[in-house]
Amino acid sequence: MATTVRRAVLNLPAAPPGPENPLPPLRAPGPPPVAVDAQRSDLPRDMARQLGHRPPRTVLPVRLLDGYGRERTPTALDAVVIENDLLRVTVLPGLGGRVHALRHKPTGRELLHRNPVLQPAAFALNGAWFSGGIEWNIGATGHTTLSCAPLHAAVVPAPDGGTMLRLWEWERLRDLPFQVDLWLPDDSEFLHVGVRVRNPHDHPVPVYWWSNTAVPETPGTRVLVPADTAWHFGYERGLTRVPVPRPGDGADATYPLRGEHPADYFYELSDGGRRWIAALDEDGRGLVQTSTDLLRGRKLFRWGHGPGGRRWQEWLNGPDGGGYAEIQAGLARTQLEHVPLEPGAAFSWLESYGPLHADPAVVHGDDWAAAVAEADGLLARALPRATAEEAYAAWLPCADTEPGERLATGSGWGALEVRRGGHLLPGTPFPADTLGEQQVPWRELLEQGALPPAPAGPPGPTLVSPAWRDMLETAVADAHTEYHLGIAQWHADDRAQAVRSWERGLAARPAPRWPLLRCLAVAARESGRPERAAELYAEAYADLEARDSATGPGGAEETAAAHAALARETIEAHLDAGSHRTARALLAALPERLGALGRFRLLLVRCLVAEGDTAAAREVFDAGFEVADLHEGAEILDELWAAVSDEPLPHAYDFRMRPSG
Repeated sequence: MATTVRRAVLNLPAAPPGPENPLPPLRAPGPPPVAVDAQRSDLPRDMARQLGHRPPRTVLPVRLLDGYGRERTPTALDAVVIENDLLRVTVLPGLGGRVHALRHKPTGRELLHRNPVLQPAAFALNGAWFSGGIEWNIGATGHTTLSCAPLHAAVVPAPDGGTMLRLWEWERLRDLPFQVDLWLPDDSEFLHVGVRVRNPHDHPVPVYWWSNTAVPETPGTRVLVPADTAWHFGYERGLTRVPVPRPGDGADATYPLRGEHPADYFYELSDGGRRWIAALDEDGRGLVQTSTDLLRGRKLFRWGHGPGGRRWQEWLNGPDGGGYAEIQAGLARTQLEHVPLEPGAAFSWLESYGPLHADPAVVHGDDWAAAVAEADGLLARALPRATAEEAYAAWLPCADTEPGERLATGSGWGALEVRRGGHLLPGTPFPADTLGEQQVPWRELLEQGALPPAPAGPPGPTLVSPAWRDMLETAVADAHTEYHLGIAQWHADDRAQAVRSWERGLAARPAPRWPLLRCLAVAARESGRPERAAELYAEAYADLEARDSATGPGGAEETAAAHAALARETIEAHLDAGSHRTARALLAALPERLGALGRFRLLLVRCLVAEGDTAAAREVFDAGFEVADLHEGAEILDELWAAVSDEPLPHAYDFRMRPSG
């Protein structure tokens, strides 16, 4: 059959990502994953330069997605299927362009970990993320803020004269447009993926890219990669160089299930050699990924066989979803690095994904070099390096081809940025008809020099780049403008000026007052004044509650999301300030729909432990609760359990990702 690209529907049990959190994310997305001394003698020079290079201070202008739960219902998801005689590829343009499945038709094998559920968890930089398939991570260290966001999608002529699928969007953390082109030559067992990231600005921009592939994990799964050393990162937060395959503790770390705890291995591929990574099972069958040379990094992430890793697998995949490991490919050696992209320049490369069947005796033998050579030789025969380079060269002229039939629509932020900057981006149009409700105030600021009046409900998202900040500086200084200006100043690390802007906004006696009060509360908390933060939070929450009661119970979805988020932050602030009694009172006054949520049950346990009522805290544990947005690496459940019991941590609460102690 000739290659086809068609719309489809994928039915999965899914928990929806939920509404955006209307509270601007003023706090950092988390501490740096590891502090590395760039002067260490064992660091390559380019790695030393790029470690810690311009990490984002916040995830602004993106909003958090933290309002999901764990109740999954049958859901129809829009999908696009790319298919030839040998492969069937299922893509989810509405969920970050994730490749959900890659089926090898002659053998009937699924080459990826195909998650049987869609369950958001707090792994993305802005919250909601889900496991499985191939994801395209752009932005900053971590899973992209586009994990659960729609991308633009359309059909485009492929380099071989057939049809390919183009995905594209405007990545907002770094203000960069990017595209991902996927195609299957008619007689190919390899999916080709052309990627381009462009910098349309007049200044360098730090770029992060990792393509993460979830592969089925069995006791016999082994990861092969042409490397003899790797940089090991575990959740003890250290980065060390180790030999491959055995890092020194006796266990062969190329088998994901032979290690106890979750860990990353960033492999040192030799210069000049072909860049690839494969995951093969006990029969020598599995997936291989290769790329042109710009995509230099390769990584294995394992969950390990320990109880914490297994619990996370259940949490992400459902009880019958099976386990997975991740083989990844990136622009840098490690995910702690960001690579500068010069003004007007672009990064582009080709990736290819396909089946590999090697001799299991060699793959699982004691000779690491022989196992690598076996896979390398088979890849060379299945997809010669020269053939992949030719495919890349043939694709480059097609990258500028204007898309044809539109299959899916992403956000309107790219259209707004093109309108503001006059950017010419052949191949990735951001048409005016994609501008939506969230872009309307900013289009008015751009064209009229002023924001419209504040909405009755929560304010919309804030744009924070220097160009938009300059426009806010010169706009009419009403309370609505001061609110957004303060957020842009905070993002630029001009915190004192941000506080002044918010205070000026409050002096204008706005209605509502709670958005400005909440910003000032975060500022107080970040400056080490927990008591003042608690006072401001209490005032903000009281103002929001008063407006809720005036508009009737429940309110619009955004107001309900703001109520839940502000209640949580207010209670946390009182706990931090030692005001346990007030925190308990706030919890007791919550609507039942909120108080029953696991995130608030966890806060109740914290209150009870702080008050010394460990028996009551134990009762909450025994009754059972699930914190839907528990963060990767969070140890709060372990710590609280240790405060209420000497017994082993129950499996339901065991999400530990490092050795105890």
